[in-house]
Amino acid sequence: MSENSTGRNVSVDVYARARAYQSVRAVLSDDHNYAEGVAAARRVAAAVVAEAGAVALADVVVGLSLELASALERIAAEQGMAAVDLADVWFVD
Repeated sequence: MSENSTGRNVSVDVYARARAYQSVRAVLSDDHNYAEGVAAARRVAAAVVAEAGAVALADVVVGLSLELASALERIAAEQGMAAVDLADVWFVD
């Protein structure tokens, strides 16, 4: 697993990146049981805090944010729109 797949000049710790991936996989692997997927992601977060502390959890959040931003940029480019506009559609009620 590389330190940075976002296309940005930002390095994300390998541990944080691995835990971010684990969290995403936990949610995606339980597509028929939303509650279990969320519980699995929470277990990953709790494990990060127990193993490496709150700073490491913040690193995981930053890693997830970078990966999501990169994905939104790719999707937005395919749809001919700005990534920030797509983020608004996804996150703003």
